[in-house]
Amino acid sequence: MSNDPGTSVFPGTAPSPESRIHGCLLGGALGDSLGYVVEFDPIEEIRRRFGAAGLRDFSALDGGTHFSDDTQMTLYTVDGIVEALEWANSGVGADANACVWLAYLRWLGTQGVPVPESAPRPQPRWIDAQDVLRHRRAPGNACLSGLATGEMGTLFRPVNPDSKGCGTVMRSAPFGLVPHIPAEAVYKLSADAASLTHGHPSARQSAGVFSLLIYSLVQGSGLAEAAQAALARVLADDEAAPELRERLEAAIRLSGQAGPGTVLSPEELVRELGEGWVAEEALAVGLYAVLATAIAPGGDGAPDPVAHFKAAIAVAINHSGDSDSTGSIAGNILGAYYGTACLPADWLEALEAPEVIRGMAGQLVSVTSA
Repeated sequence: MSNDPGTSVFPGTAPSPESRIHGCLLGGALGDSLGYVVEFDPIEEIRRRFGAAGLRDFSALDGGTHFSDDTQMTLYTVDGIVEALEWANSGVGADANACVWLAYLRWLGTQGVPVPESAPRPQPRWIDAQDVLRHRRAPGNACLSGLATGEMGTLFRPVNPDSKGCGTVMRSAPFGLVPHIPAEAVYKLSADAASLTHGHPSARQSAGVFSLLIYSLVQGSGLAEAAQAALARVLADDEAAPELRERLEAAIRLSGQAGPGTVLSPEELVRELGEGWVAEEALAVGLYAVLATAIAPGGDGAPDPVAHFKAAIAVAINHSGDSDSTGSIAGNILGAYYGTACLPADWLEALEAPEVIRGMAGQLVSVTSA
């Protein structure tokens, strides 16, 4: 395997679609869980609690941790996609975005927010019986308020028209895991689903671009190649939000300046790319963390997948910002690229309810391989 992250050449065989799906969902949950510990802490507090290098491992925690609303909503995104594909596999057409919306309404109910009388009453599914998903884990205000309207937001009839929080990006990796559909269809599915809760162009476009990035990796692209393809999609769009273009360009440019052991400090990261509370910043921070650490120690040979995963998550979460979302994004990316081979075994042992995440991954594998 080349040490160029733009080259996807794996020893032996490339990760299977099943491994990429499991890797993406579990990887995102690991990054989310570690980042959730420090989500609202400034970097000074993170260093005070965990030392100069910050939080780098589950072993630093007493009693483990939980995943946040990022993983909850990602799994409910999977469920909406699964339901749409179940209908399709049975020969019945279904509106994929409506299925995702119904899934999100069921998630809203798990958060103790009443579903409006005007909204449909979706039938419960397997995911709804998983108690671990019924805890309130700092859900985003726009996600809650957008769904609580009882209106199905669209591009032309947006809810929260000025909201561009990262709640769209952090839940959108699953759209990139669906095979056998064109790249532009992936982008549209993801952007349309973002419109269910957020109306700002950057919120929709950042979600679409993130899903395209995951899709490119699943199709066999390397990390740098997929990042450049995502940027090219933005540059080719006359209606692209300028802040999204600027953040993606900065993430790719800055990652290219990194060498062994030389990544941006947490302060520099926030100054250059932002804190991650809004969509384009979260995407840029997660992407930078992955690209900047894709260099083997010593600068030669290939990065070890597990070492790369740990290094990327450390960069993604140790800053004064939305650490669980940026960690989740980085974990999604590397899990889609390497498959389960990058997931640290001891981290998986510390992960909350891995059987639920694997259960949803298995459902997606089943309907996409039918």
